[in-house]
Amino acid sequence: MSELTLLVLRLALLILMWFFVFVVVYALRSDLFGQRARKLPATAGASFPAAAAVAAPLAPAPVAAAATAPIGSRTPQPDATTPRRLVITSGPREGMEIDLPPEQLTIGRSSESGLIIRDDYTSTHHARLMLWNDQWVVQDLDSTNGTFLAGSRVMLPTPVPPGTPVTIGTTSFELRR
Repeated sequence: MSELTLLVLRLALLILMWFFVFVVVYALRSDLFGQRARKLPATAGASFPAAAAVAAPLAPAPVAAAATAPIGSRTPQPDATTPRRLVITSGPREGMEIDLPPEQLTIGRSSESGLIIRDDYTSTHHARLMLWNDQWVVQDLDSTNGTFLAGSRVMLPTPVPPGTPVTIGTTSFELRR
């Protein structure tokens, strides 16, 4: 090989290594600090406190409207045996209760999450609770430290029986009727 070819290969390898370093640093930064949030004007921030927005229960969709909607546009409606509340049993927000939304609830450190957990062991987008065939299912969103259902790590979307503890970081919660 000529010296010019070797020089080009060395420079390409050096650029590739620096690209890898920047990708790793970016991934660590986004996992540690999360995504940047927009700052609201002072008047908008005062009228919508963040703590009230997280703990505010969501109103269920009216049953009559769901019954008259076209078949393809219906949202899943929980039956009488489906849990409707999430109760935090341990962690910094112990005792807090949230009414579950009609379809899904995202959990993580992100301000976009339905349940925000500010914890060093919780990823920005950590897990999702979804209503599937009148049963709540927990799905881990490729989090760093994992999601645990009754002490077992969740690898695939897994049904959550009522009263079974789900652990994310240092916070545990249960679904209740």
